[in-house]
Amino acid sequence: MSAKIITFGEIMLRLATPEHLRFHQTNSFEATFGGGESNVAVSIANYGLDVDFVTRLPKNDIGDAAIKVLRSYNVGVNKIVEGGDRVGIYYLESGAVSRGSKVVYDRAHSAIAEIKKGMIDWDTVFEGATWFHWTGITPAISQGACDVLEMAISKANEKGIIVSTDLNYRAKLWNYGKHVQEVMPKLVTGCDVVLGNEEDAEMALGIKPDGVNVTGGHVEGKAYLSVSKQIMKQFPRVKKVITTLRGSISASHNTWAGVLYDGETLFESAQYDITDIVDRVGGGDSFMGGLIYGLNAYAEDDQKALDFAVAASCLKHTIKGDFNLVTVPEVEKLMGGDASGRVAR
Repeated sequence: MSAKIITFGEIMLRLATPEHLRFHQTNSFEATFGGGESNVAVSIANYGLDVDFVTRLPKNDIGDAAIKVLRSYNVGVNKIVEGGDRVGIYYLESGAVSRGSKVVYDRAHSAIAEIKKGMIDWDTVFEGATWFHWTGITPAISQGACDVLEMAISKANEKGIIVSTDLNYRAKLWNYGKHVQEVMPKLVTGCDVVLGNEEDAEMALGIKPDGVNVTGGHVEGKAYLSVSKQIMKQFPRVKKVITTLRGSISASHNTWAGVLYDGETLFESAQYDITDIVDRVGGGDSFMGGLIYGLNAYAEDDQKALDFAVAASCLKHTIKGDFNLVTVPEVEKLMGGDASGRVAR
């Protein structure tokens, strides 16, 4: 398998309250790093594929720490450009049972928020690349980040590189004067693979499924067939549409599954019942990382690629932090039906 994946976006310092404490209860935070496209890169590297993460980071101790963390997970970092004054931060209050988690962003004027066209040489970045991934978070950061991303997608299209996106709608980020639907459809036009859920499709692209209820614990995959068909009709380049199906029973108990539509067949995964969530942040990114690996590793077997993505992201819910630190054998074991969690000796 010869694959070279590039992801582009922001990595942030993540400051999380310990032990499900509320913000006003804690006097300390658990400090790690995370962010959509960096999370995907770590997953892919963990599965043994060649991946570079591209971003802009300041030359200071926090920027250097982020690079060292990525390097420790075998993510390529030599395409990261230097500049700016600060690393973005997000604060996480981890919910439990009926209290949902909360995120507070502190990423204004971060290094990547102030990126401009010309700071990244995409011809060099894409040398030997076979796949480019981005999320809807990046164009929401700033006009500059959106402009640089648009150039990247255009260059990837020109070079025949597969382009994937996770629509990832973040209402708190779209505040620089552009509405999400002014921006996202143009960017999605250059994509081959699209991932999202019911909210992402509606908010980013104006496409809505009928009869979907995510609060009952069971989400019917067939309800998303119309959404997939609408996306493919609106964006003719798109060859695969994938939807994550999260049924939210509580903050600690979710069901988890996915569907993949290739223009002819709607593939459905098994549904997992995740009863004691450790950390759900990064769950969608772990799905995307698993999907990219699966679509590369299992050739034309879309069912197996989908099953790998769902199993990988199910396991992510057991791991603290943004990154999914599981191996291919662990994922394939769960795919095979072994959810016992027995000690491996």
